[in-house]
Amino acid sequence: MGNPLFARKPIKRILDEMAGDNRLHRVLGPVSLSSLGVGAIIGTGIFVLTGVAAHDKAGPALMLSYAFAGLACIFAALCYSEFAAMVPVAGSAYTYSYATLGELAAWMIGWDLILEYAVASATVAHGWSHYFQNLIGIFGVHMPAVLRTGPFDYDPESGQLVATGAFVDLPAVLVSAFVTVILVKGIKESVTFNNAMVFVKVAIVLFVIIVGAQYVDPANWEPFAPFGYGGVSIFGHVFGRTGAGGEPLGMMAGSATIFFAYIGFDSISTHAEEAKNPQRDVPIGIIVSLVLCTFLYIAVSAVITGMVPYDQIDINAPIPAAFASVGMPWAQLLIAAGALAGITSVLLVLMLSQPRVMLAMARDGLVPQSFFAAVHEKFRTPWKSSILTGVFVALLAGLLPLRVLAELVNIGTLFAFVVVCAAVLVLRKTHPDLHRPFRVPLVPVVPIIGILMCLFLMLSLPAENWLRLVIWFAIGLVIYFAYGAKHSVLRREKQENRPDQ
Repeated sequence: MGNPLFARKPIKRILDEMAGDNRLHRVLGPVSLSSLGVGAIIGTGIFVLTGVAAHDKAGPALMLSYAFAGLACIFAALCYSEFAAMVPVAGSAYTYSYATLGELAAWMIGWDLILEYAVASATVAHGWSHYFQNLIGIFGVHMPAVLRTGPFDYDPESGQLVATGAFVDLPAVLVSAFVTVILVKGIKESVTFNNAMVFVKVAIVLFVIIVGAQYVDPANWEPFAPFGYGGVSIFGHVFGRTGAGGEPLGMMAGSATIFFAYIGFDSISTHAEEAKNPQRDVPIGIIVSLVLCTFLYIAVSAVITGMVPYDQIDINAPIPAAFASVGMPWAQLLIAAGALAGITSVLLVLMLSQPRVMLAMARDGLVPQSFFAAVHEKFRTPWKSSILTGVFVALLAGLLPLRVLAELVNIGTLFAFVVVCAAVLVLRKTHPDLHRPFRVPLVPVVPIIGILMCLFLMLSLPAENWLRLVIWFAIGLVIYFAYGAKHSVLRREKQENRPDQ
Protein backbone atom coordinates (compact mmCIF):
# COMPACT_ATOMS: atom_id res chain seq x y z
CA MET A 1 0.00 0.00 0.00
CA GLY A 2 1.41 3.40 -1.00
CA ASN A 3 1.96 6.33 1.31
CA PRO A 4 -1.53 7.71 2.14
CA LEU A 5 -0.17 11.26 2.09
CA PHE A 6 0.21 10.95 -1.67
CA ALA A 7 -2.99 9.01 -2.35
CA ARG A 8 -4.81 10.50 -5.35
CA LYS A 9 -8.55 10.75 -5.58
CA PRO A 10 -9.76 9.03 -8.78
CA ILE A 11 -11.30 11.47 -11.25
CA LYS A 12 -14.16 9.03 -11.85
CA ARG A 13 -14.91 9.17 -8.13
CA ILE A 14 -14.92 12.98 -8.22
CA LEU A 15 -17.38 13.01 -11.11
CA ASP A 16 -19.61 10.38 -9.47
CA GLU A 17 -19.98 12.54 -6.37
CA MET A 18 -21.80 15.16 -8.44
CA ALA A 19 -24.73 12.78 -8.80
CA GLY A 20 -25.49 12.84 -5.07
CA ASP A 21 -28.18 14.80 -3.26
CA ASN A 22 -25.64 17.08 -1.63
CA ARG A 23 -24.63 18.85 -4.84
CA LEU A 24 -25.22 22.39 -5.97
CA HIS A 25 -27.71 23.77 -8.49
CA ARG A 26 -26.59 24.05 -12.15
CA VAL A 27 -27.92 27.51 -13.01
CA LEU A 28 -24.93 29.37 -14.52
CA GLY A 29 -24.41 29.89 -18.26
CA PRO A 30 -21.41 31.42 -20.11
CA VAL A 31 -22.70 34.99 -19.67
CA SER A 32 -23.24 34.54 -15.93
CA LEU A 33 -19.83 32.88 -15.50
CA SER A 34 -18.09 35.63 -17.49
CA SER A 35 -19.98 38.17 -15.41
CA LEU A 36 -18.79 36.47 -12.23
CA GLY A 37 -15.23 36.70 -13.53
CA VAL A 38 -15.57 40.36 -14.45
CA GLY A 39 -17.30 40.89 -11.12
CA ALA A 40 -14.26 39.57 -9.26
CA ILE A 41 -11.56 41.02 -11.51
CA ILE A 42 -12.78 44.58 -12.12
CA GLY A 43 -13.07 46.37 -8.86
CA THR A 44 -10.34 46.40 -6.27
CA GLY A 45 -7.54 46.32 -8.85
CA ILE A 46 -8.83 49.40 -10.65
CA PHE A 47 -10.52 51.28 -7.84
CA VAL A 48 -8.08 50.61 -4.98
CA LEU A 49 -4.78 48.87 -5.80
CA THR A 50 -4.01 51.17 -8.74
CA GLY A 51 -3.33 53.88 -6.18
CA VAL A 52 -1.22 51.73 -3.85
CA ALA A 53 0.91 50.19 -6.61
CA ALA A 54 1.49 53.43 -8.55
CA HIS A 55 2.25 55.50 -5.44
CA ASP A 56 4.45 53.00 -3.59
CA LYS A 57 5.90 50.62 -6.17
CA ALA A 58 5.85 51.42 -9.89
CA GLY A 59 4.73 54.94 -10.85
CA PRO A 60 3.37 55.21 -14.43
CA ALA A 61 5.14 51.93 -15.25
CA LEU A 62 2.13 50.36 -13.55
CA MET A 63 0.75 50.01 -17.09
CA LEU A 64 3.48 47.45 -17.77
CA SER A 65 2.89 45.89 -14.35
CA TYR A 66 -0.70 45.11 -15.32
CA ALA A 67 0.39 43.82 -18.72
CA PHE A 68 2.93 41.42 -17.20
CA ALA A 69 0.51 40.19 -14.54
CA GLY A 70 -2.18 39.69 -17.17
CA LEU A 71 0.22 37.70 -19.35
CA ALA A 72 1.13 35.45 -16.43
CA CYS A 73 -2.55 34.93 -15.76
CA ILE A 74 -3.25 33.90 -19.34
CA PHE A 75 -0.94 30.88 -18.99
CA ALA A 76 -2.47 29.95 -15.64
CA ALA A 77 -5.99 30.53 -16.99
CA LEU A 78 -5.47 28.03 -19.81
CA CYS A 79 -4.44 25.42 -17.23
CA TYR A 80 -7.45 26.22 -15.04
CA SER A 81 -9.71 25.89 -18.10
CA GLU A 82 -8.49 22.37 -18.87
CA PHE A 83 -9.16 21.18 -15.32
CA ALA A 84 -12.46 23.02 -14.89
CA ALA A 85 -13.82 21.48 -18.10
CA MET A 86 -12.53 18.00 -17.22
CA VAL A 87 -13.50 18.01 -13.52
CA PRO A 88 -16.48 20.41 -13.24
CA VAL A 89 -16.99 20.28 -9.47
CA ALA A 90 -16.61 22.70 -6.58
CA GLY A 91 -13.13 23.08 -5.15
CA SER A 92 -11.02 24.64 -7.89
CA ALA A 93 -7.27 24.01 -7.46
CA TYR A 94 -7.91 21.87 -4.37
CA THR A 95 -9.88 19.31 -6.36
CA TYR A 96 -7.39 19.35 -9.23
CA SER A 97 -4.50 18.76 -6.84
CA TYR A 98 -6.26 15.84 -5.13
CA ALA A 99 -6.65 14.12 -8.48
CA THR A 100 -3.04 14.65 -9.57
CA LEU A 101 -0.64 15.34 -6.69
CA GLY A 102 -2.23 13.51 -3.75
CA GLU A 103 -4.01 14.24 -0.49
CA LEU A 104 -1.33 16.22 1.36
CA ALA A 105 -0.72 18.53 -1.61
CA ALA A 106 -4.48 18.96 -2.01
CA TRP A 107 -4.84 19.90 1.65
CA MET A 108 -2.08 22.50 1.37
CA ILE A 109 -3.66 24.02 -1.73
CA GLY A 110 -7.09 24.03 -0.10
CA TRP A 111 -5.59 25.69 2.96
CA ASP A 112 -3.87 28.18 0.67
CA LEU A 113 -7.17 28.96 -1.12
CA ILE A 114 -8.80 29.67 2.24
CA LEU A 115 -6.09 32.26 2.86
CA GLU A 116 -6.45 33.62 -0.68
CA TYR A 117 -10.20 34.12 -0.70
CA ALA A 118 -10.65 35.21 2.91
CA VAL A 119 -7.85 37.76 2.91
CA ALA A 120 -8.76 38.96 -0.59
CA SER A 121 -12.32 39.50 0.61
CA ALA A 122 -11.04 41.47 3.59
CA THR A 123 -8.88 43.60 1.27
CA VAL A 124 -11.89 44.34 -0.91
CA ALA A 125 -14.09 45.18 2.07
CA HIS A 126 -11.37 47.55 3.27
CA GLY A 127 -11.36 49.30 -0.13
CA TRP A 128 -15.16 49.45 -0.14
CA SER A 129 -15.05 51.25 3.19
CA HIS A 130 -12.76 53.99 1.89
CA TYR A 131 -14.92 54.58 -1.19
CA PHE A 132 -18.05 54.70 0.97
CA GLN A 133 -16.44 57.27 3.24
CA ASN A 134 -15.30 59.22 0.18
CA LEU A 135 -18.88 59.21 -1.14
CA ILE A 136 -20.56 60.41 2.04
CA GLY A 137 -17.76 62.94 2.53
CA ILE A 138 -18.90 64.67 -0.66
CA PHE A 139 -22.11 65.52 1.20
CA GLY A 140 -20.21 66.69 4.27
CA VAL A 141 -20.95 63.56 6.29
CA HIS A 142 -18.06 61.99 8.18
CA MET A 143 -17.86 58.93 10.37
CA PRO A 144 -16.37 59.13 13.86
CA ALA A 145 -12.58 58.84 13.63
CA VAL A 146 -12.51 55.68 15.77
CA LEU A 147 -14.75 53.86 13.24
CA ARG A 148 -13.07 54.91 9.98
CA THR A 149 -10.27 52.37 9.72
CA GLY A 150 -8.47 49.57 11.53
CA PRO A 151 -6.29 50.18 14.59
CA PHE A 152 -3.04 49.66 12.60
CA ASP A 153 -1.59 50.80 9.28
CA TYR A 154 1.64 50.05 7.43
CA ASP A 155 3.98 52.99 6.86
CA PRO A 156 6.09 52.39 3.71
CA GLU A 157 8.48 55.18 4.73
CA SER A 158 9.54 53.42 7.92
CA GLY A 159 8.57 49.88 7.00
CA GLN A 160 6.72 49.56 10.32
CA LEU A 161 3.16 49.11 11.55
CA VAL A 162 1.84 52.28 13.17
CA ALA A 163 -1.20 52.93 15.36
CA THR A 164 -4.02 54.90 13.71
CA GLY A 165 -5.92 55.84 16.84
CA ALA A 166 -9.03 54.16 15.39
CA PHE A 167 -10.86 51.17 16.85
CA VAL A 168 -12.41 49.34 13.88
CA ASP A 169 -13.28 49.86 10.22
CA LEU A 170 -17.04 49.75 10.73
CA PRO A 171 -18.16 50.12 7.07
CA ALA A 172 -15.96 47.15 6.12
CA VAL A 173 -17.57 45.03 8.81
CA LEU A 174 -21.09 46.02 7.77
CA VAL A 175 -20.62 45.35 4.05
CA SER A 176 -19.16 41.92 4.87
CA ALA A 177 -22.31 41.12 6.85
CA PHE A 178 -24.57 42.38 4.04
CA VAL A 179 -22.87 40.22 1.41
CA THR A 180 -23.01 37.17 3.71
CA VAL A 181 -26.81 37.46 3.91
CA ILE A 182 -27.07 37.54 0.10
CA LEU A 183 -24.81 34.50 -0.26
CA VAL A 184 -26.77 32.40 2.20
CA LYS A 185 -29.96 33.20 0.27
CA GLY A 186 -28.82 31.48 -2.92
CA ILE A 187 -26.49 31.33 -5.94
CA LYS A 188 -29.16 32.50 -8.41
CA GLU A 189 -29.98 35.56 -6.33
CA SER A 190 -26.26 36.23 -5.86
CA VAL A 191 -25.60 36.11 -9.61
CA THR A 192 -28.56 38.39 -10.39
CA PHE A 193 -27.23 40.94 -7.91
CA ASN A 194 -23.71 40.54 -9.33
CA ASN A 195 -24.87 41.05 -12.94
CA ALA A 196 -26.48 44.36 -12.02
CA MET A 197 -23.33 45.50 -10.21
CA VAL A 198 -21.10 44.45 -13.11
CA PHE A 199 -23.15 46.47 -15.60
CA VAL A 200 -22.82 49.58 -13.43
CA LYS A 201 -19.09 49.30 -12.84
CA VAL A 202 -18.16 48.52 -16.45
CA ALA A 203 -20.05 51.66 -17.45
CA ILE A 204 -18.10 53.64 -14.83
CA VAL A 205 -14.77 52.19 -15.96
CA LEU A 206 -15.51 53.16 -19.58
CA PHE A 207 -16.47 56.64 -18.36
CA VAL A 208 -13.15 56.93 -16.51
CA ILE A 209 -11.20 55.91 -19.62
CA ILE A 210 -13.07 58.07 -22.13
CA VAL A 211 -13.52 61.22 -20.04
CA GLY A 212 -10.30 60.93 -18.04
CA ALA A 213 -8.23 60.62 -21.23
CA GLN A 214 -9.11 64.25 -22.01
CA TYR A 215 -7.32 65.37 -18.84
CA VAL A 216 -4.16 63.33 -19.26
CA ASP A 217 -0.96 65.35 -19.11
CA PRO A 218 1.87 63.32 -20.69
CA ALA A 219 4.30 65.19 -18.44
CA ASN A 220 2.91 63.14 -15.54
CA TRP A 221 4.31 60.02 -17.18
CA GLU A 222 7.84 61.36 -16.74
CA PRO A 223 9.74 59.65 -15.30
CA PHE A 224 7.86 56.62 -16.59
CA ALA A 225 9.51 54.20 -14.19
CA PRO A 226 10.62 56.28 -11.17
CA PHE A 227 11.35 53.12 -9.16
CA GLY A 228 12.93 51.30 -12.12
CA TYR A 229 11.78 48.19 -13.98
CA GLY A 230 13.08 45.68 -11.44
CA GLY A 231 11.76 44.64 -8.08
CA VAL A 232 12.69 40.96 -7.89
CA SER A 233 14.22 39.46 -4.75
CA ILE A 234 16.05 36.13 -5.00
CA PHE A 235 17.20 34.66 -1.70
CA GLY A 236 17.41 38.10 -0.13
CA HIS A 237 19.19 39.80 -3.04
CA VAL A 238 16.98 42.47 -4.62
CA PHE A 239 17.42 43.26 -8.30
CA GLY A 240 16.42 46.91 -8.36
CA ARG A 241 15.58 49.53 -5.77
CA THR A 242 14.34 48.83 -2.27
CA GLY A 243 12.12 50.71 0.16
CA ALA A 244 12.84 51.76 3.74
CA GLY A 245 11.81 48.34 4.98
CA GLY A 246 13.94 46.52 2.38
CA GLU A 247 10.95 45.62 0.20
CA PRO A 248 11.46 45.49 -3.60
CA LEU A 249 10.39 48.51 -5.66
CA GLY A 250 9.86 48.80 -9.41
CA MET A 251 7.66 47.66 -12.24
CA MET A 252 7.88 43.98 -11.31
CA ALA A 253 7.14 44.75 -7.65
CA GLY A 254 4.09 46.68 -8.84
CA SER A 255 2.99 43.67 -10.86
CA ALA A 256 3.23 41.44 -7.80
CA THR A 257 1.31 43.97 -5.69
CA ILE A 258 -1.71 44.16 -8.01
CA PHE A 259 -1.71 40.48 -8.98
CA PHE A 260 -4.56 39.39 -6.73
CA ALA A 261 -6.87 41.69 -8.68
CA TYR A 262 -6.84 38.96 -11.34
CA ILE A 263 -8.13 36.12 -9.19
CA GLY A 264 -11.60 36.50 -10.68
CA PHE A 265 -10.95 33.81 -13.29
CA ASP A 266 -9.78 31.52 -10.48
CA SER A 267 -13.11 32.00 -8.72
CA ILE A 268 -14.99 30.96 -11.88
CA SER A 269 -13.50 27.49 -11.60
CA THR A 270 -14.89 27.13 -8.06
CA HIS A 271 -18.39 27.43 -9.56
CA ALA A 272 -17.96 24.74 -12.21
CA GLU A 273 -20.40 22.51 -10.30
CA GLU A 274 -23.06 25.21 -10.73
CA ALA A 275 -22.49 25.66 -14.48
CA LYS A 276 -25.14 24.39 -16.91
CA ASN A 277 -22.57 23.18 -19.45
CA PRO A 278 -19.22 23.33 -17.61
CA GLN A 279 -17.16 21.70 -20.35
CA ARG A 280 -17.92 24.61 -22.68
CA ASP A 281 -19.02 27.49 -20.46
CA VAL A 282 -16.28 27.52 -17.80
CA PRO A 283 -13.34 27.93 -20.24
CA ILE A 284 -15.31 30.67 -22.04
CA GLY A 285 -15.99 32.48 -18.78
CA ILE A 286 -12.38 32.24 -17.64
CA ILE A 287 -10.72 33.44 -20.83
CA VAL A 288 -13.24 36.13 -21.82
CA SER A 289 -13.24 37.77 -18.40
CA LEU A 290 -9.44 37.72 -18.13
CA VAL A 291 -8.71 39.23 -21.55
CA LEU A 292 -11.38 41.92 -21.24
CA CYS A 293 -10.28 43.00 -17.79
CA THR A 294 -6.58 43.12 -18.65
CA PHE A 295 -7.22 45.71 -21.37
CA LEU A 296 -9.39 47.77 -19.02
CA TYR A 297 -6.78 47.65 -16.25
CA ILE A 298 -4.03 48.93 -18.53
CA ALA A 299 -6.24 51.72 -19.88
CA VAL A 300 -7.34 52.93 -16.45
CA SER A 301 -3.82 52.89 -14.99
CA ALA A 302 -2.64 54.94 -17.99
CA VAL A 303 -5.40 57.51 -17.43
CA ILE A 304 -4.95 57.86 -13.66
CA THR A 305 -1.17 58.19 -13.74
CA GLY A 306 -1.60 60.69 -16.59
CA MET A 307 -4.12 62.79 -14.68
CA VAL A 308 -2.20 62.93 -11.37
CA PRO A 309 1.55 62.71 -10.66
CA TYR A 310 2.16 59.22 -9.29
CA ASP A 311 3.43 60.49 -5.92
CA GLN A 312 0.24 62.54 -5.40
CA ILE A 313 -2.23 59.70 -6.05
CA ASP A 314 -4.67 58.98 -3.21
CA ILE A 315 -3.96 55.34 -2.31
CA ASN A 316 -7.39 54.74 -0.76
CA ALA A 317 -9.69 56.24 -3.42
CA PRO A 318 -7.41 57.08 -6.37
CA ILE A 319 -9.96 57.51 -9.17
CA PRO A 320 -12.51 59.90 -7.61
CA ALA A 321 -9.64 61.89 -6.09
CA ALA A 322 -8.04 62.18 -9.54
CA PHE A 323 -11.24 63.60 -11.05
CA ALA A 324 -11.68 65.95 -8.11
CA SER A 325 -8.15 67.27 -8.74
CA VAL A 326 -9.10 68.38 -12.26
CA GLY A 327 -12.22 70.22 -11.11
CA MET A 328 -14.89 67.60 -11.76
CA PRO A 329 -16.67 67.09 -8.41
CA TRP A 330 -19.79 65.74 -10.13
CA ALA A 331 -17.64 63.03 -11.71
CA GLN A 332 -16.18 62.33 -8.28
CA LEU A 333 -19.68 61.57 -7.01
CA LEU A 334 -20.53 59.37 -10.01
CA ILE A 335 -17.29 57.40 -9.82
CA ALA A 336 -17.46 56.91 -6.06
CA ALA A 337 -21.00 55.52 -6.36
CA GLY A 338 -20.04 53.28 -9.29
CA ALA A 339 -16.92 52.09 -7.51
CA LEU A 340 -19.01 51.05 -4.53
CA ALA A 341 -21.14 48.92 -6.84
CA GLY A 342 -18.06 47.47 -8.50
CA ILE A 343 -16.24 46.64 -5.31
CA THR A 344 -19.39 45.12 -3.83
CA SER A 345 -19.56 42.64 -6.71
CA VAL A 346 -15.90 41.70 -6.18
CA LEU A 347 -16.59 41.04 -2.53
CA LEU A 348 -19.63 38.96 -3.41
CA VAL A 349 -17.76 36.70 -5.85
CA LEU A 350 -14.80 36.17 -3.53
CA MET A 351 -16.98 35.37 -0.52
CA LEU A 352 -19.08 33.14 -2.78
CA SER A 353 -15.99 31.11 -3.68
CA GLN A 354 -14.44 30.24 -0.32
CA PRO A 355 -17.36 28.18 1.11
CA ARG A 356 -17.29 26.06 -2.06
CA VAL A 357 -13.64 25.20 -1.49
CA MET A 358 -14.51 24.24 2.10
CA LEU A 359 -17.43 22.18 0.78
CA ALA A 360 -15.09 20.16 -1.43
CA MET A 361 -12.67 19.59 1.46
CA ALA A 362 -15.52 18.56 3.76
CA ARG A 363 -16.80 16.00 1.25
CA ASP A 364 -13.38 14.37 1.49
CA GLY A 365 -13.47 14.40 5.29
CA LEU A 366 -10.50 16.75 5.67
CA VAL A 367 -12.60 19.29 7.58
CA PRO A 368 -15.77 18.54 9.61
CA GLN A 369 -18.51 17.38 7.24
CA SER A 370 -21.41 18.23 9.53
CA PHE A 371 -20.49 21.90 9.34
CA PHE A 372 -18.67 22.64 6.08
CA ALA A 373 -20.58 20.16 3.90
CA ALA A 374 -23.98 21.30 5.18
CA VAL A 375 -26.10 22.46 2.22
CA HIS A 376 -29.27 24.37 3.09
CA GLU A 377 -32.40 22.34 2.25
CA LYS A 378 -34.18 25.30 0.66
CA PHE A 379 -31.45 27.57 -0.69
CA ARG A 380 -29.03 24.76 -1.70
CA THR A 381 -26.05 26.81 -0.52
CA PRO A 382 -23.23 25.90 1.91
CA TRP A 383 -24.83 28.19 4.46
CA LYS A 384 -22.86 27.39 7.61
CA SER A 385 -19.47 27.93 6.01
CA SER A 386 -20.81 31.06 4.27
CA ILE A 387 -21.66 32.56 7.66
CA LEU A 388 -18.28 31.55 9.10
CA THR A 389 -16.55 33.13 6.09
CA GLY A 390 -18.50 36.34 6.64
CA VAL A 391 -17.44 36.55 10.28
CA PHE A 392 -13.78 35.87 9.45
CA VAL A 393 -13.72 38.43 6.63
CA ALA A 394 -15.39 41.06 8.81
CA LEU A 395 -12.75 40.62 11.52
CA LEU A 396 -9.82 40.86 9.10
CA ALA A 397 -11.28 43.83 7.21
CA GLY A 398 -12.16 45.69 10.38
CA LEU A 399 -8.74 45.33 12.01
CA LEU A 400 -5.89 44.95 9.47
CA PRO A 401 -4.37 47.51 7.03
CA LEU A 402 -4.84 47.46 3.26
CA ARG A 403 -1.16 47.16 2.29
CA VAL A 404 -0.54 44.11 4.49
CA LEU A 405 -3.72 42.37 3.36
CA ALA A 406 -3.05 42.90 -0.36
CA GLU A 407 0.46 41.44 -0.33
CA LEU A 408 -0.57 38.45 1.79
CA VAL A 409 -3.23 37.56 -0.79
CA ASN A 410 -0.85 37.81 -3.72
CA ILE A 411 1.64 35.21 -2.57
CA GLY A 412 -1.15 32.72 -1.82
CA THR A 413 -2.77 33.31 -5.21
CA LEU A 414 0.50 32.91 -7.10
CA PHE A 415 1.29 29.70 -5.24
CA ALA A 416 -2.08 28.23 -6.24
CA PHE A 417 -1.44 29.14 -9.88
CA VAL A 418 1.96 27.43 -9.81
CA VAL A 419 0.39 24.23 -8.51
CA VAL A 420 -2.39 24.21 -11.12
CA CYS A 421 0.12 24.65 -13.95
CA ALA A 422 2.23 21.83 -12.51
CA ALA A 423 -0.84 19.63 -12.10
CA VAL A 424 -1.58 19.89 -15.84
CA LEU A 425 1.89 18.51 -16.58
CA VAL A 426 1.44 15.68 -14.06
CA LEU A 427 -1.99 14.65 -15.31
CA ARG A 428 -0.94 14.72 -18.98
CA LYS A 429 1.77 12.23 -18.01
CA THR A 430 -0.22 9.99 -15.65
CA HIS A 431 -3.61 10.06 -17.42
CA PRO A 432 -2.93 10.88 -21.09
CA ASP A 433 -6.16 9.23 -22.30
CA LEU A 434 -8.65 11.17 -20.14
CA HIS A 435 -11.36 13.03 -22.00
CA ARG A 436 -10.40 16.72 -22.09
CA PRO A 437 -13.18 18.95 -23.50
CA PHE A 438 -10.67 21.81 -23.39
CA ARG A 439 -6.95 21.20 -23.84
CA VAL A 440 -4.09 23.55 -22.97
CA PRO A 441 -2.18 24.21 -26.20
CA LEU A 442 1.57 23.68 -26.57
CA VAL A 443 2.06 21.45 -23.54
CA PRO A 444 4.54 21.44 -21.81
CA VAL A 445 5.57 24.96 -22.93
CA VAL A 446 2.49 26.83 -21.69
CA PRO A 447 2.35 25.29 -18.18
CA ILE A 448 6.11 25.72 -17.70
CA ILE A 449 5.98 29.40 -18.71
CA GLY A 450 3.04 29.85 -16.34
CA ILE A 451 5.03 28.31 -13.47
CA LEU A 452 8.12 30.44 -14.15
CA MET A 453 6.20 33.72 -14.47
CA CYS A 454 4.24 33.12 -11.27
CA LEU A 455 7.41 32.18 -9.36
CA PHE A 456 9.05 35.33 -10.72
CA LEU A 457 6.19 37.43 -9.33
CA MET A 458 6.32 35.61 -5.98
CA LEU A 459 9.96 36.65 -5.71
CA SER A 460 8.90 40.27 -6.30
CA LEU A 461 6.99 40.37 -3.02
CA PRO A 462 8.61 41.48 0.26
CA ALA A 463 10.37 38.70 2.16
CA GLU A 464 7.98 38.88 5.12
CA ASN A 465 5.21 37.57 2.85
CA TRP A 466 7.12 34.32 2.44
CA LEU A 467 7.38 34.10 6.23
CA ARG A 468 3.63 34.68 6.61
CA LEU A 469 2.94 32.00 3.99
CA VAL A 470 5.21 29.51 5.77
CA ILE A 471 3.48 30.23 9.10
CA TRP A 472 0.06 29.75 7.48
CA PHE A 473 1.15 26.44 5.97
CA ALA A 474 2.61 25.32 9.31
CA ILE A 475 -0.75 25.95 10.97
CA GLY A 476 -2.41 24.03 8.14
CA LEU A 477 -0.13 21.03 8.61
CA VAL A 478 -0.96 20.90 12.31
CA ILE A 479 -4.69 20.87 11.51
CA TYR A 480 -4.25 18.26 8.78
CA PHE A 481 -2.37 15.76 10.95
CA ALA A 482 -4.56 16.45 13.98
CA TYR A 483 -7.89 16.10 12.11
CA GLY A 484 -7.80 15.75 8.33
CA ALA A 485 -5.52 12.73 8.10
CA LYS A 486 -7.61 10.86 10.69
CA HIS A 487 -10.95 11.61 9.03
CA SER A 488 -9.97 11.38 5.37
CA VAL A 489 -12.68 9.48 3.49
CA LEU A 490 -10.21 8.23 0.89
CA ARG A 491 -7.72 7.00 3.50
CA ARG A 492 -10.45 5.28 5.54
CA GLU A 493 -11.80 3.47 2.47
CA LYS A 494 -8.34 2.30 1.47
CA GLN A 495 -7.78 0.89 4.97
CA GLU A 496 -11.17 -0.86 4.96
CA ASN A 497 -10.47 -2.44 1.58
CA ARG A 498 -6.94 -3.51 2.41
CA PRO A 499 -6.66 -7.33 2.51
CA ASP A 500 -5.81 -8.87 5.89
CA GLN A 501 -2.16 -9.40 6.46
